[in-house]
Amino acid sequence: MKQRAEPEGGVLYLVGTPIGHLGDLSPRARALLIAVDTIACEDTRHSGQLLSALGSTARRCSFHQHNTHGRIPQLLEELSNGHSVAVISDAGLPGISDPGEDLVAAARNAGHAVICIPGPCAATTALVSSGLPSGRFCFEGFLPAKGRERRDRLAAVVTEQRTTVLYEAPHRLMKLLDELHELCGGERALQVTRELTKRHEQQVGPTVTAALEHFQKHPPQGEFTLVLGGAPEQEQISLNDEQCRQQLAMRIEQGMKPADAAKDLARSAGRSRRELYALLHEQQNQAD
Repeated sequence: MKQRAEPEGGVLYLVGTPIGHLGDLSPRARALLIAVDTIACEDTRHSGQLLSALGSTARRCSFHQHNTHGRIPQLLEELSNGHSVAVISDAGLPGISDPGEDLVAAARNAGHAVICIPGPCAATTALVSSGLPSGRFCFEGFLPAKGRERRDRLAAVVTEQRTTVLYEAPHRLMKLLDELHELCGGERALQVTRELTKRHEQQVGPTVTAALEHFQKHPPQGEFTLVLGGAPEQEQISLNDEQCRQQLAMRIEQGMKPADAAKDLARSAGRSRRELYALLHEQQNQAD
């Protein structure tokens, strides 16, 4: 079947670039980056090395999380004027854990076509090479750095029964491994990957404990992708009211807020969160 010529005016292209090995840039991506009118780069200096090596003379502009408010209208205007625009990230497929997602939504809302030029992705590369189940999986990206939002997200991750893929920066890796060890135990399956597709590609596992011990001896360097095995299915045991009150009291004594205690117990007690929270209020009213 004859392929249509690319790039087309007024079309936004999401172009996958190598996450390490330069040989992973597809011929289609190479040709488009040479011929497109404008390339929006996460970092123009970093991407400039790749684009110069390709011989691309397209106009380049920065596009990152700190300038989306002003840059998106400019890129939409270029599309409206009939120019072709490509978006690339520093590595991998743009639109995943980066502002490309916002630009795609804005372009579609404005009536512009959006075409993805497939390419490498750290999440799927780590997943399929981990040896963990990949038929059903979750992608979490980067967790919140701190606070209640991080605690809530971690609570959801460690109870998720599907394989979960996360990204983490080197200076926060040990904190995340410590949290996983505390919340889901040292024997939970885990593969921690770094330098994917590069000469010194590394995959560390097969458990949380093994990864923690490795990076205690070898300080983390580079960007990391973690593949966490799913939580085992918990058998629910129906507890009576008095047993639930005892379990709730124990969780609150350990520092949980009442609402969090009710939510946590609901996962294993065969009772709804709302029902358990009502038991707390009932007990409090009796005490008053």
